[in-house]
Amino acid sequence: MTAEPFKPSLVKAVFRDVTPLHVSRSAAWAAASVTRTVLTEIVDGARRAAAEQSRRKLIPGDLISATDRDVELEVGGTWYEHSPTFRSRTGDLYDADGVLVPLRQRRGTRTPSAVAGAHRFEAGVRRLLRSRGATAVPAMVRDLDGIASVFLTDLARGAAVVVREGGVKRFGTVVLGAPDEAAALPFPKDVLGALSTRTGDRRTVGRDDVLAATTMVLFGDLRQRALTEAKVPTRNIPASTGNEGDV
Repeated sequence: MTAEPFKPSLVKAVFRDVTPLHVSRSAAWAAASVTRTVLTEIVDGARRAAAEQSRRKLIPGDLISATDRDVELEVGGTWYEHSPTFRSRTGDLYDADGVLVPLRQRRGTRTPSAVAGAHRFEAGVRRLLRSRGATAVPAMVRDLDGIASVFLTDLARGAAVVVREGGVKRFGTVVLGAPDEAAALPFPKDVLGALSTRTGDRRTVGRDDVLAATTMVLFGDLRQRALTEAKVPTRNIPASTGNEGDV
């Protein structure tokens, strides 16, 4: 079984932050796997950018290069609004009403609750970096922390919506891409059909709910890889992880 840098216990803690629903063991493993897949793609993209400059240690500029080259990697959007790495790209910071925030007020800007807990992911981020043969400066680790936190929070919220709505019918099947690109292959009907209408109780988030949420927050090849890999670790869930409905 593939080792997960983001432990299911941490995944469940994130789910508890956003929903009172129980989270099954298989759902926690699936969410951990999806998060790992996303962060792995981001790290690999940053590694390629660093290699072009003959560097092994990743810096925030490598993260910017990776997301510039692959739109699929732009996940956890809330983090980008608060990360010094991405905020500095525009230079100015505006409030919710579109008013420019003076520099003296920016120092006191607070991050949203999901981002405030991003430090919980530092150990997992460092394990992931080691597994990819990479190291990163502290600012880069913080950015990966924030992306992991916000992405997993979005995934948890999506899964809770799937449980509440009874499936993903209302979200449709939107295909994103540039106007000059060839049409992407449609999402596999067997997978989408299995996720469009859920079965089971309305008190527990299951693995299929997480997979359905994945179709809502990811797209393209990254979505397909995340769905495929999320089905692997759940085949051999250690008995020590607790009862299926535990949170």
